[in-house]
Amino acid sequence: SDRIILKLDFTTATFGSGEDSLDRLLPPAGAPRRRSATSLSKTEPPLLRTGTRTIYTAGRPPWYDEHGAQSKEAFVIGLCGGSASGKTTVANKIIEALDVPWVVLLSMDSFYRVLSAEEQTLAASNDYNFDHPGAFDFQLLVATLKKLKQGKSVKIPVYDFTTHRRQKDWKNVYGASVIILEGIMSFVDKELLQLLDMKIFVDTDSDIRLVRRLRRDITERGRDIEGVIKQYNKFVKPAFEQYIEPTMRLADIVVPRGGGNMVAIDLIVQHIHSQLEERELSVRALLASAQQTQPLPQTLSVLESTPQVRGLHTIIRNRETSRDEFIFYSKRLMRLLIEHALTFLPSQSSVVQTPQGHEYEGRSYNGKGITGVSILRAGETMEPALRAVCKDVRIGKILIQTNLDSGEPELHYLRLPKDISEDHVILMDSTVSTGAAAMMAVRVLLDHEVEEDKIMLVSLLMAELGVHSVAYAFPKVKIITTAVDKSLDDFLHVVPGIGDFGDRYFGTDGSDGWSDEDQEQPSY
Repeated sequence: SDRIILKLDFTTATFGSGEDSLDRLLPPAGAPRRRSATSLSKTEPPLLRTGTRTIYTAGRPPWYDEHGAQSKEAFVIGLCGGSASGKTTVANKIIEALDVPWVVLLSMDSFYRVLSAEEQTLAASNDYNFDHPGAFDFQLLVATLKKLKQGKSVKIPVYDFTTHRRQKDWKNVYGASVIILEGIMSFVDKELLQLLDMKIFVDTDSDIRLVRRLRRDITERGRDIEGVIKQYNKFVKPAFEQYIEPTMRLADIVVPRGGGNMVAIDLIVQHIHSQLEERELSVRALLASAQQTQPLPQTLSVLESTPQVRGLHTIIRNRETSRDEFIFYSKRLMRLLIEHALTFLPSQSSVVQTPQGHEYEGRSYNGKGITGVSILRAGETMEPALRAVCKDVRIGKILIQTNLDSGEPELHYLRLPKDISEDHVILMDSTVSTGAAAMMAVRVLLDHEVEEDKIMLVSLLMAELGVHSVAYAFPKVKIITTAVDKSLDDFLHVVPGIGDFGDRYFGTDGSDGWSDEDQEQPSY
């Protein structure tokens, strides 16, 4: 694209942007958000509270097509400039003005190379050059950014500027719609440059950068003034002139005075919005309009319709059933469903000795672990049944809701166990209508490197459309349910159906047994 230089000096420079960081940026409490199924306003409580954090983020819309394949990569912005030029401030201003969900700020400072013992000694005496391209692990940075741009989960190193070492625990980052990479060497590596959709250079006066660096390194990184000045004159200033300043010519946009230049930031935000609009999808509409004429897929397994199973369905489908009875008989059906699902886990021959001293040849589970993942909120009701039959099973949670404006499912929150990629995963939801929410949940698991053939989607009730949608997109996923209903009504409810399972189970439904919301949309 054509390069734009914005020499718009209407404001003064901003000092002290704080230590560079990497995290998903969440709008503060009270900040305006897009309208979604949670119907939050400025005065209403946050979307979700957990034991350790409060989540305010708006939902992430689909990043894949109706085939389940990723159809749009994250939009990557590269921010380059001299040390303490205000790159992080500019990044935060862009994020604040964008007002879009799931933005990731990625700092190159996280990707400093692991130092040898000799280099550690030099760093301790301020004689190691951290402002040289060789100080960065570009191989790890490029590989990480590629995966993040493709929508996959990544682990980011955490660098300790006091000890000059990587910390033991790395950060998990996932779900970027927009990625902002900021660092002094953002434009130096050719392979890294090819991943950037927009390149911005923050141009700040050298005296201002020196003052900022003094304040930051002394107050936040535990350095002494003599060491900071020594390092600046010996490494920082020469590196800027040799490596960083020449890359200004590669920038699409040059922003003078950093974070105070709101005119430049507004123009940048306008361009990003136009790019994001071109990438918007309508997955749910495509699924709902699909004409499914094929027979049900072989990956589907329906629990045998015994008199007991039909009796349980008769009770929970009856609109006159009380909540207590609905819960009791739903739990019975869930237990049968989970037991049925476990028969599809891989097993191997196992010989044991009986108390009488004889051998018995049986079967045992042939896998590393089992993780249950519930799609909140209704899928959470199936967790007790899974825990009752799977000792020490690990549990993860995914919150997906429908945006009332777009009608699309949106990912709001997820918490998955570590190393889930090595497990067989039982994905649980009470009902599946179009399959949009289930597809999003499967896509999340795949992005966390869970193998497709190790995923089982388990649901009490499914519509044929939902079965076809999931099976077509993910042909290796096993689909397990107690019943498949033929069709959906105009509101995308399963027909004849069961009503809104979450509302009936948790006692939030109206007297007619239905809610005004889609069945795949929780009512938090």
